[in-house]
Amino acid sequence: MSAAHPPVVGGAGGGLRSSQVAVAAGVNVETLRYYERRGLLAEPHRSPGGHRLYDFDSVTTLRVIKSAQRLGFTLDEVAELLEVGRHRHRPRSRDAGLQARAQAKLAEVEERITDLLTIRDNLRATLDAGCDDLIAGAGTDCCPIPFATITTRPGAAAPQDRSDA
Repeated sequence: MSAAHPPVVGGAGGGLRSSQVAVAAGVNVETLRYYERRGLLAEPHRSPGGHRLYDFDSVTTLRVIKSAQRLGFTLDEVAELLEVGRHRHRPRSRDAGLQARAQAKLAEVEERITDLLTIRDNLRATLDAGCDDLIAGAGTDCCPIPFATITTRPGAAAPQDRSDA
């Protein structure tokens, strides 16, 4: 077991309490409960005292969720992938599985990389041209301004105005 994931030690009755699962999976207890409410994690059994008691697979599920998020999958996408995995015995469309979703996510990431490289190049051009004033630079040929005309990859949507975000 890696140092990043501490060993899992069960509580009384063989179940893991919320705090034990959270520590073992590297999340906080509120994240654990949020995933439970969203249906990403099965509802745990309860001890006679009312404490949540998770099975050992819950730690693995949480680690998988966090890993998928680091790969760029949204929680909705993770939920769909978990659901497909839970129904492995049913015939399914090849488009529903991890391979298809990973391929689509890879294409999305590659598009974002292309956009970021274009943005980087335009920022370098702005710096190289010595543009020092947004408005003044917009009226000269030496600056790649106005920024609204800077394009990313062909066919890409114009950058969104995030002034109210």
